[in-house]
Order: sequence, then structure tokens, then C-alpha cells
Amino acid sequence: MARGKGRKMGKTSARLKLMYVEGDEEVLKEQALTIEKAGHHVTAMVGRKAAMEQLQLDAFDLVILGQTLSRNDRHHLPYMVKKLHQGTRVLVLHTDGERHPYVDANLDTGSRIEQLLEKIAGLEAVPAV
Repeated sequence: MARGKGRKMGKTSARLKLMYVEGDEEVLKEQALTIEKAGHHVTAMVGRKAAMEQLQLDAFDLVILGQTLSRNDRHHLPYMVKKLHQGTRVLVLHTDGERHPYVDANLDTGSRIEQLLEKIAGLEAVPAV
């Protein structure tokens, strides 16, 4: 996957349409594949700029902001997501317990991928902040 390019993955009967954003392409590939195997449609994006471009083109049920994004990106992207798509839920990884007013859910540093999948499943029936 080229930097800044989206890659759509998933099954036609996906439960959630989500965008997963990381700063590191290798982490993104591995985790996006795991989320896809759980039955979700995943659009994988590398970096904040690529994510913003994709959000202007498409809406998602959930946007996941990954652990390899900068702290600044994990802080500012939730505002941008909600500004463009008010009903989209935002899940932020690597938060060390911090709570952001535009974030629907978060996972602390060191959480396992199984915890991420559980958090995604829990968000399926919850309305956005």
C-alpha cells in the first residue's frame, strides 16, 4: 500500500464500515487485517493527511486512530471527523486513560488486539458522541 493511499478491505456483509488510521504502514496492515477478519469493512489509511482526504470523500460508521499516530494527530483528528461527519464514532488507541470530548471510546496503551475487537463490537449499538 502506498503512503497516503487508502486500501479497502472486507467482506460484502461487513458489520461496520470503518476507517483505521495509523502512522506506521506495517502496524496498519497487520491490525487492519485482524479487524477485517472480525467481519468489518476496513479502509486503511497511513497518516493524518490521507485520513482527512478520505473523510472528505466518504463517511464511516467508526474511525479508529491508531497508536503510531502522533499525539497531536490523535488529539486533532477527532475534531475533524466530527466536523465532517457528526454521526461517526471515534475510537482512539494509546490514550493512557485520557478522555477527549469528541472521542466515543478509547483504549489505553498496551491493550491487546482482542480488546480492540471487543471495543469495536461494543460500539456497534452505541450512538455517537
